Amino acid sequence: MLEGKVTLITGASRGLGRALALACAKEGASLVINSRSEGSLQPVAEEVQGAGAEVLSVAADVSVETEIQKLVGGAVRRFGKIDVLINNAGLLGPRVAIEEYPEDEWRRVIDANLTAPFLLSKAAIPHMPEGASIINVVSGVSIEGRAEWGAYSVSKFGVEGLTQILSAELKDRGIRANAVDPGGMRTEMRAAAYPEEDPQTRITPEENTAVFLYLASDESRHVTGERFKAQEFQRTG
Repeated sequence: MLEGKVTLITGASRGLGRALALACAKEGASLVINSRSEGSLQPVAEEVQGAGAEVLSVAADVSVETEIQKLVGGAVRRFGKIDVLINNAGLLGPRVAIEEYPEDEWRRVIDANLTAPFLLSKAAIPHMPEGASIINVVSGVSIEGRAEWGAYSVSKFGVEGLTQILSAELKDRGIRANAVDPGGMRTEMRAAAYPEEDPQTRITPEENTAVFLYLASDESRHVTGERFKAQEFQRTG
């Protein structure tokens, strides 16, 4: 499904990012995986290689432009192009009311969740051929503001808008941009957001990759500017 495609995934050291790296590897993609820590990437790189894929791991803070240049530059030097960009990395931030929200935390979350996809898309687009795909991870709180979701919700609202803008700007170049809401999964971020919830009531990230593979593949070549609910796609796709 993804043979010959170079796929760059941020936040790939755990959770959904790790699951996507392994799923793409099994479909024949070459991988560029990223997180802030090289140590956290090493086990994932070994798993990806074990699945038979070529992989480049790059530790970088994707909210910092110079770090973005290191990541994209490394990918292009190694593989010559970027076919699929999955903007997955993100921070939850504090679950408090706006009047109590610390300004430094606000800026940190906005930078990680919204500025980073902007910077990475901007840097990657010149190296994306016709038929390439940008996939942005959004959330249930990116279309409905809820109390005490603060900068996380606001940043994801922004990613929804960024996706629409990218889709409109890149359509004539044959590059598509879509958003995916993964829904609740058995992840550390979900546990932090809902500490009272039984994690066993949620699916694993590994069970939630079908829509991402579809959007990364040529099967979705003419699909752009859309928003998918991953768990609904898995049930009906």
